[in-house]
Amino acid sequence: MNNKEKNHLLILKKLSVLLILTGLLGSPGCDTQVRKNEKEKAKIGQRDHAVEIITETMDFQMPDTIQSGWQTFRYVNKSYETHFFLLDKYPEGKTIEDGEKEILPPFQEGMDLINAGKPEAAGAAFGQVPEWFSKVVFSGGSGLISPGDTAMTTLKLEPGYYVVECYVKMQNGIFHSVMGMVKKLIVTADSTGQSPPKADVKIEISSTEGITVDGKVSKGRQTFAVHFKDQIVHENFVGHDVNLVKLDEHADLAVLEKWMNWLDPEGLITPSPEGFTFLGGVNDMPEGSTGYFSAHLNPGRYALISEVPNTSDKNMLKTFEVSN
Repeated sequence: MNNKEKNHLLILKKLSVLLILTGLLGSPGCDTQVRKNEKEKAKIGQRDHAVEIITETMDFQMPDTIQSGWQTFRYVNKSYETHFFLLDKYPEGKTIEDGEKEILPPFQEGMDLINAGKPEAAGAAFGQVPEWFSKVVFSGGSGLISPGDTAMTTLKLEPGYYVVECYVKMQNGIFHSVMGMVKKLIVTADSTGQSPPKADVKIEISSTEGITVDGKVSKGRQTFAVHFKDQIVHENFVGHDVNLVKLDEHADLAVLEKWMNWLDPEGLITPSPEGFTFLGGVNDMPEGSTGYFSAHLNPGRYALISEVPNTSDKNMLKTFEVSN
């Protein structure tokens, strides 16, 4: 072998070693980018512990099991209808199948009779609801959220068996829950160890004083704390909650107030009335509970309203302005 061939062979050996080392170690630039991506993912994980719920039709796409303690829910409404989610903590021994068999039919029958102009007969239908329904603990959830929007809600949950539901109505008066918008959720004894968020604005709601607001609502991302000073069952068989609504310049509050009562044939029915964009809130919770929700607010006119009859009389309809 001459010197030229020896030099060529030496170059090939060095090149092979270099390729092997590159494959094993990666190039400095690629390695730096991988570490950077991993750090970004870690930061996102530390910042965002939300349980994601997605609705595309009449569904809740979400985990079957979550931890107890403070949980933040990101509810993404990808459907063409207004929805919410409510967490019903069932009494021991009762399941989603019991609810579908014993609770949903009486409520739907009663609503059908109201829509048929027979409200006096509806009372008898509602009276068929089983006694154990009174032991269901409504444990919060999102407020109403318009199509294409996302609701962020933080709640403290006790371990147990829950049913997630939405009972907004279709155009024909059938509840979304009857159409399958219910889901079983197990909350384990293992806690998240998380803490509640810091609130920019504090809201208190009660059956005696209605909705009161402490703090100035500013533009941008705002986090609201909603404290339930008490809780009662209103004329529409549910407790009070808080919903945030963006009002356009032609919004009629009387229309909104009427629509927020599901017992009304035109109440809580889709499509929701024009002039209102629902931005979430905190659904029914027991006395003494506090839930949180956040929303991005642009300058304009807004309302806080509860999903109960006669909100004005109960001081459960509050309007406010967000300025530039």
